[in-house]
Amino acid sequence: MKIIGFCKIEDDVKMVLKGDSSLLVNKKPFFIPDWSNDIRMTPCVVLRVSKLGKNIAPRFADRYFDAIAPGINIQAADWVEKGDWVQGWAFDYSLPIGGFIPAEQWKEEEIIISYAEAISRASKIMTIRQGDLIFIDRDVIARNLEREEVITYKIDNNELLYCKVK
Repeated sequence: MKIIGFCKIEDDVKMVLKGDSSLLVNKKPFFIPDWSNDIRMTPCVVLRVSKLGKNIAPRFADRYFDAIAPGINIQAADWVEKGDWVQGWAFDYSLPIGGFIPAEQWKEEEIIISYAEAISRASKIMTIRQGDLIFIDRDVIARNLEREEVITYKIDNNELLYCKVK
């Protein structure tokens, strides 16, 4: 499984990769690592790829994902600013995600790149496969995480995401 992300870096949308150890699921807490002094979060949406594809045109992209979940893209901003994107973006548990719902139940929110463009850009560089995840940051400024805060996301009183920060 690949985790492909689209983040805004220096006013440009960049594609980043995270390992599967970046996932944080099942309402487990996120522990702020002691090797960074500037941990920030950006809400994101996570697409679940439903079939194999390569070099997908944007107009066909909706055929390649079947479910969407809310997520939190966590970054060590001090490491990103030093140019160490791996330490800054791809560390363990840096992508808490909630429960998936059918794609048609989710409205496309204010995100930095459309679902269609994200799938198209990712599939031009690498083959996407069933089970891969594509996350897209929302178009908001990253904010610092605070210990003991709880981040939730609900749709129609149905809690899809719960993450406590420790």
